[in-house]
Amino acid sequence: MNGDGTAPGGRIGVLGAGTYLPPRVRTNEEVAREAGVTAEWIGQRTGVLVRHVAGPDQAASDLAAHAVEAAAAAAGIDVRELGLLICATATPDELGPSTACRIQSAIGAAHAVALDVAAACSGWLFGAKIACDWLSSTPGARYAAVVGVETFSKFLDHGDRATSVLFADGAAATILGPVGAAEGFAHFALGSDGTLADRVLIPAGGSRLPASADTLAQGGHHVRMDGRVVGGFITDVFPRLIAETLDRAQLTLDDIDFVVAHQPNPVLLRRVGAELGIPAGRLVVVGDEIGNIGAASTPYALAAAAGRYGLRAGDRVLLAVFGAGMTWGSALLTWSGGTALTANEDQHEHRHQHRAKEHLS
Repeated sequence: MNGDGTAPGGRIGVLGAGTYLPPRVRTNEEVAREAGVTAEWIGQRTGVLVRHVAGPDQAASDLAAHAVEAAAAAAGIDVRELGLLICATATPDELGPSTACRIQSAIGAAHAVALDVAAACSGWLFGAKIACDWLSSTPGARYAAVVGVETFSKFLDHGDRATSVLFADGAAATILGPVGAAEGFAHFALGSDGTLADRVLIPAGGSRLPASADTLAQGGHHVRMDGRVVGGFITDVFPRLIAETLDRAQLTLDDIDFVVAHQPNPVLLRRVGAELGIPAGRLVVVGDEIGNIGAASTPYALAAAAGRYGLRAGDRVLLAVFGAGMTWGSALLTWSGGTALTANEDQHEHRHQHRAKEHLS
């Protein structure tokens, strides 16, 4: 490591990952009763088996704080060493301030610059690109936390089968920092198409449709999604991201150890992966156990790769994300040997109680 804290070649990689899922679970049977479908229909159409649900006193920042602390522990650093904290979310604590500031306060990351990224399900990779650039160009900055978190359950119409069967709650974080010259992130490419911004959204609550009795009565604060358009978008963009990333890196699919993507729908993800010729053991699929947790989906899948999928130092990971906006992105990540930890609810119960009192005061 150089004297200024950067790695030889200035490469930035993942030093540790952490996840947090709230303890309450909604099964397909429970969801099916309210959505007017059967549990079998949900399983066959989506592949989702269960989804986790935040408690009444849990906001997005509470889930994210658990995940960031777990990631810092996995990376072997103190949160006070963080120079940057980026939160990617579509379900923030409030419209303002940033949810990242709430996380910073909750974990005591006093030296971090805290900010949010709003790129829907692509948000974690957008945040990772910002963090890499920040760490590479800011003197003295060594570590950044990038966390994806969603509390979709608070914005769902449980009678809408297009959304209630898929979306769920959870958080996943990564600690980024200096790694060896042959490791870390490379070949980022991000994109967006705002002409499709109304295909997945929460229409009310912002400056266009401020909260009112009318917006509440019309269900404007619920997630709305055009499933047909979104499915077509994913079917088109996922193969393109894979092909373009391999082309930029002058690699073939055989050179990739794992493909880690957003988890919109396990059935769709596996189908497109099979059509692309990605071996089942190399496409990380976790949506069956967590549902679609938006900006947290990809870092959660990366943490799973570092855990039960057996990701090892030197392995190449192709990252592919896509989400509302519409947004998309891809990158290559050469793993530097970081580990992943799952947050323990009991260790943080005191903070939940304290934060609930803080918001009431």
